[in-house]
Amino acid sequence: MKSLRFVLSVVLVSLSTAFAQSDAQKPVAQSDAQKSFDTMKTLAGSWKGQVTTVPQEAAIEGKLMQVSFRVTSMGNTLMHEMTGAGRPDDPITMFVVDGDRLLLTHYCDADNRPRMVGKMSPDGKTVEFDFLDVAGNLQYGHMQHAVFTIIDAQHHAEEWTFMVPGGKQPVRAHFDLQRTK
Repeated sequence: MKSLRFVLSVVLVSLSTAFAQSDAQKPVAQSDAQKSFDTMKTLAGSWKGQVTTVPQEAAIEGKLMQVSFRVTSMGNTLMHEMTGAGRPDDPITMFVVDGDRLLLTHYCDADNRPRMVGKMSPDGKTVEFDFLDVAGNLQYGHMQHAVFTIIDAQHHAEEWTFMVPGGKQPVRAHFDLQRTK
């Protein structure tokens, strides 16, 4: 009887160890936020292209823009920096996964920091960001919406919507960008 109990104990311990190991070997499902972030990280590199605006904004309409994406912070952050011909500033946007959300924080030349939450389209080519909140100066307006569409490895488009104060029509800026490296 003692030997039977011993054998059963060994079998139970062996089975529980085997199940624990098989569970540990199963891949952990990636969250939608992480999938969206990984898609955004494929944009790492340098880009250039023209901007068009609706309604037209003479200060930037048709200008050549340069965009760089850099993965940083041990792969946990994506930095987006944009410069334009004849513009002294370079707004910076940071992307991070925060729990189950992909967050964008835009450090705007309008002296504020809007945050947006991103979701990937079903086809996996577009990540769209909706407004969450904003901190800082709202005197000149703030970014409200952003869309990043990956056309192929050498071409992507960005659409940024800027809310103008005083109930004026928002300005939409579309960037058609080609990879330079």
